Amino acid sequence: MENEHPDPADLAALRAAFAPGPAAAGPALGWHAVRAFEAEHGVVLPEPYRTCVAEIADGWPAGPPEYGLLPLAALPSDWGDDGSARTLRRPFPLTNAWLWEEDPRPAAEVDPLVDRVVEDGSVVLGTDGCGMNWHLVITGAHRGQVWMISGEGAVPFGAEFGLTTGDAGFAGWVGHWAADEEWFDAA
Repeated sequence: MENEHPDPADLAALRAAFAPGPAAAGPALGWHAVRAFEAEHGVVLPEPYRTCVAEIADGWPAGPPEYGLLPLAALPSDWGDDGSARTLRRPFPLTNAWLWEEDPRPAAEVDPLVDRVVEDGSVVLGTDGCGMNWHLVITGAHRGQVWMISGEGAVPFGAEFGLTTGDAGFAGWVGHWAADEEWFDAA
């Protein structure tokens, strides 16, 4: 997956998916704002998400996901405030799906790892409600991948991971939604 240079076909698909219609997209941020965000957090957003928020749309109320695509750095209304700070420059810690609800280790070991999964190395794209949040990994081994993180665990999106027929990455995730496909249609 290419994370450094946007694929023109991906950008065309994103422009089509976020074309003006009954739902209004948040205005694109522009390159100055995107670069300022990146400098503040010590990261470079992966493509094509980076170009999308700079040139196409920063948020989309009609989805994806169920409750809309959030603007850059926004959090779902049900996120809560436990006092922890998100650390975007610290690498996203997972490389495989993890159902921590079934992890046999004591909570004292598991909970700090769960906190890192939720807080480190990703931007929250939006929610399907009930704490089921979609994250775009921006640092770490899965940079550019979209993950569903819920109260039970975390799983990556993309056909290569076995739960969906959709292409991995932001453009594949949006394309799957735009085609009105179920998120996990291969299970």
